Amino acid sequence: MKIIPQSARLDGTSLIAGFHGIGATGYWTVKFLVTELKAQRRLFIDYEHAPAVSSQLEGRIATPYEVFVAGNLSLLKAEVSPAREKEAEFYRQLGDWIMSSGVKEVALVGGLDESLRSDDSRYKVAMTSAFVSLGGLPSEPLFEEDRMIVGPVASLLNTFEMNSFPALAVLAYSNTERVDPRAAASAVEFLSRRYGFTANTAPLIKGAEVIESELKMIEEKEKRPAGSVYS
Repeated sequence: MKIIPQSARLDGTSLIAGFHGIGATGYWTVKFLVTELKAQRRLFIDYEHAPAVSSQLEGRIATPYEVFVAGNLSLLKAEVSPAREKEAEFYRQLGDWIMSSGVKEVALVGGLDESLRSDDSRYKVAMTSAFVSLGGLPSEPLFEEDRMIVGPVASLLNTFEMNSFPALAVLAYSNTERVDPRAAASAVEFLSRRYGFTANTAPLIKGAEVIESELKMIEEKEKRPAGSVYS
């Protein structure tokens, strides 16, 4: 793993990171915040086993792993996942770099299967021991002890726990079969309270309503009799 430019630091910031997973919650949360907070691209993370893909964003090339900065926040945007056989290595190296980058704490964003919801909470939080020792989040709904976190969020939480680094994960309840902007909105609202910024989540809610409306139309169409004259 290589950081470009090598001298780039994130001293004194709180890092928010999200990845593709249930509902693409983490990815869309970070992508939304980069735009909403008008964050500036600070550095690239080059990894030899990253997929050979790129895209165009706001008139420039968007590479697989980039970090943006807005005030006292840094935002890690991961466009793609590394090669599956290299995932463990990538996230361990990423965790090591984050701890050496100068950030003071990390907030990881992920999704939770909404079918497992046992109360009216829109999300759950998990924290490393080091984060708890600094005061934790006593008023927030905690991730249940009989459940498991999987994927990149779990890999990074494990790294931070073993190295006594302050980190939390906000896991928003999400639809498991499609992108879920409502889950991203729940995560953004939590993060805005935690880090004291203002974010208008109306575009995320609107996106959710459009998706839900389209799915409802498809469902109703499938229920119509085979001989229906409607199309």
